[in-house]
Amino acid sequence: MLLLAMDTATPAVTVALHDGESVVAASGQVDARRHGELLLPAVDRVLKEAGLTLDAVTGLVVGVGPGPYTGLRVGLVTAATFGSALGVPVHGLCTLDGLAYASGLDEPFAVATDARRKEVYWARYDNSRTRVTDASVDRPADIAEGLAGLPVVGAGARLYPDAFPDARDPEHQSAAALAALAAEKLAAGEAGGFLEPLPMYLRRPDAQVPKNYKVVTPT
Repeated sequence: MLLLAMDTATPAVTVALHDGESVVAASGQVDARRHGELLLPAVDRVLKEAGLTLDAVTGLVVGVGPGPYTGLRVGLVTAATFGSALGVPVHGLCTLDGLAYASGLDEPFAVATDARRKEVYWARYDNSRTRVTDASVDRPADIAEGLAGLPVVGAGARLYPDAFPDARDPEHQSAAALAALAAEKLAAGEAGGFLEPLPMYLRRPDAQVPKNYKVVTPT
């Protein structure tokens, strides 16, 4: 097994290789505006670090979000393209699940990432492997009471300390954690535990066609 994992649903552009037992190479860079520019060099970098070529990959793992439209689709399109070219499966995982898994927490907690517009993407967990709610998008003040007393993992907790006073690491997504979670599921025969590699947006894109749009092309 050699899994190539990637996630661009958050400001972190992150890539990792996992051989079924451990992470053999990983790269992560936080830059919310350069997903398309940074992802392929990161893939090249981890392959070189591991001394491998792309055709050695037996499966792709990709974070499906939730996340902003522009960044999220970079990772999904890249994973789909690699999967098609190599003839290998593409396994989707919720981005929040990667952060939860990396936390290692064995108690109820939540994960919150920055959704912009003064909102967070979030979900609640019983432990680092078990999500108990669907991913949602809300204003921090609207969910603070429901999450009171719980640790909250991720950048969303650090952005809104009044709503989430018990912020926990990791702050940013790691493809290494996503790959390890996927390898664990595959080893346990939990292939049905993956999502379709399709974007989880939760809301409409920021870019909208203006109302009262006037067509100026000839009819």
